[in-house]
Amino acid sequence: MKHAKVNAYQVGLAFKDGVFKKMLPEGSYWFWGKEEVQIYDITKAFNAPIELNILLQDPLLASALEVVEVKDNEIALQYKNGLLAEVLTPGRYAYWKGPVRYEFIKDEISKVEITEAIDRSALSNKLVAPYVRTVSVESYERAVLFMDGKYIQVLESGVYSWWKNSVSIYIGKADMRQQQLEINGQEILTKDKAALRINAWAQYRVTDIEKALLQNKEYERQLYISFQLALREYVAGFGFDELLDKKETIAPYILQYVQQNTAALGVQVQGFGIRDIILPGDVKEIMNQVLVAEKKAQANAIMRREETASARSLLNTARLMEENAMLWKLKEMEYVEKIADKISGISVSGNGKLIEQLKDIFAPK
Repeated sequence: MKHAKVNAYQVGLAFKDGVFKKMLPEGSYWFWGKEEVQIYDITKAFNAPIELNILLQDPLLASALEVVEVKDNEIALQYKNGLLAEVLTPGRYAYWKGPVRYEFIKDEISKVEITEAIDRSALSNKLVAPYVRTVSVESYERAVLFMDGKYIQVLESGVYSWWKNSVSIYIGKADMRQQQLEINGQEILTKDKAALRINAWAQYRVTDIEKALLQNKEYERQLYISFQLALREYVAGFGFDELLDKKETIAPYILQYVQQNTAALGVQVQGFGIRDIILPGDVKEIMNQVLVAEKKAQANAIMRREETASARSLLNTARLMEENAMLWKLKEMEYVEKIADKISGISVSGNGKLIEQLKDIFAPK
C-alpha cells in the first residue's frame, strides 16, 4: 500500500503504469498496486509530464488549468498579480487557477503597428524591449516615416514604438528651429580679375519637411550652393573699385535672390550678411598706400587752408596799422609787454641821461 498527501495549494496527478488516471485535490490518499502520484505547486506554472491534450481530457483538471496558446507570429505579455512577469514566445503554456491571478496580452508581431493597449512602461521594460523599436521626436523636430522604403506619414513630436520584425523602418528628422549656415572662404574674381575672399552667413528655417526631405536630397547643401552661386554672380558683375562702393548692397541682393529660389527646398531664408571681404596681400598693401596718400593730401590741404587764413589775418592787421598810428603804437607796446614778461630782472647803470636814453628807445621820434 502507498500513501500520498496533497497539501494546501498543491495538486496531485495520479498515474498507473505511466497512464494518467485522475487529478487529486488537497487531501490524503492510499493506493494499492502500481499507482504513482506527482505533486504540483499551484502557485507556479504547470509543466505537463505528458501531452497536455491527454491531461485536459479530465474535466476536473481542465477546469483547474488556464491554457495560453501563442502562435508563431505572436508574443504574449504575462502579468502576474498585475505585474509584468514574463514574455511568452510561440508555444503552449498552462497555469493553475487559484491564488495567483494571471493576465495575458497577446499581439501579432509580424505587423509593425502595436494595436493592443500596452502601457509605454511595459514597452520599455527589459523583458519587452528586445521585441520593440522606439523613436523619439523632440518638440523642435518633425520627422517622416518610411516602411519598406515607402513614405507613410509625417510624425509630430512624441515617442513612437513599433514591433521589431522584418519590415524595415526609416525615420528622417528635420530641425524646425532657426539655423545658421556658414558660407566661408569663397574665392571670387571681380569683373577686372581682382581675387577676393568672402566670408558670409545665412539664417534659415525648415518650413515644409515633406519638400525638404522627400522632394530634395541634402537640402542644406542645395541651400549652401544657392548662396554660393548668387554671391559669385553678383561679385563677378562689378569691378573691384565699383564693388567696394556697392558693398552695402551685396547682402540685400543675395537675400532677395535666394529667397526666390528656395521655396522648392521647403526652407525659408530669414537673413544674410557679409562677415569679411579679404583682399590679396599685394592689393591690401596698395590700398593701404592709397589710404595713407589720401590722408596726407587731406592734411596738406588743411595746413594750406590754415596758412592762408593766417596770412590773410596778418595782411588785414597790417593794413589797419598802416592806416592808424595809434593802433601801430598799441601793437608795439603789446610786443614790448611780451618781451618784458620774459625778463626776470633789469640792472640799470649809467649817467644822468638814463631817462632820456630810455625815452629814445621806447618813444617814437
